[in-house]
Amino acid sequence: MRNVTVVGHRGDPYRVRENTLPSLRSARAHGADAVEVDVRLTRDGVPVLLHDDTLKRLWHHDRPLSALSYDEVRGITAGGVPSLADALDTARDHRLMLDLPGGDLSSVRAIVGAVHDCGAADRVYYCAGTTAMLDVRAADPGAEIALTWTSLAPPRPALLDAVKPRWLNYRFGLLDGALVDRIHQDGYLVSAWTADTRRTMRKLILSGVDSVTTNRPDALAAVLRRGTRS
Repeated sequence: MRNVTVVGHRGDPYRVRENTLPSLRSARAHGADAVEVDVRLTRDGVPVLLHDDTLKRLWHHDRPLSALSYDEVRGITAGGVPSLADALDTARDHRLMLDLPGGDLSSVRAIVGAVHDCGAADRVYYCAGTTAMLDVRAADPGAEIALTWTSLAPPRPALLDAVKPRWLNYRFGLLDGALVDRIHQDGYLVSAWTADTRRTMRKLILSGVDSVTTNRPDALAAVLRRGTRS
């Protein structure tokens, strides 16, 4: 079986609440090679793990993260929302893929700065759309980037020259063998998100992708162990 990176989507969310330290640990324990997490800033500029812009869905407090200090977030969630620094420490030698929902230049700079302050630049890569990834490239010329792409129309050469991604990060339903081959020929790795059925996982593996992001890292790891005929 070819080598495909198993990326836990926000950790291991079918077992443990997403974007938490226990979820990161569970993803690692169930076969993830890397974990994708979402990073936003608190009011006082601390990067923390949270996908939504409020605490309502996961923590049942309808408060915008941007209106709360880090200490307030910790108090409201009983320490459940971790800082990026804590997540990097928990991940240890595993890689983190940092998604930057709604990031602007100042927040991107703060997040990239926190990664460097933790000495973790060599085990972090970034994913999001065009604007955020241009901001990452401006903040860190050496950053590893997975440019998220949601169209069959290829990224413009000028955009690729500016972002300099290592990966093109596609919604799984857009990918087939021909597209993956074309992307590889252009010199990029291919990552797919977010695949949760074994049938889809096998299809992506057979198409030649290099990485799959999933809410079920254990299932993807099992498919890779057993082969695509399982």
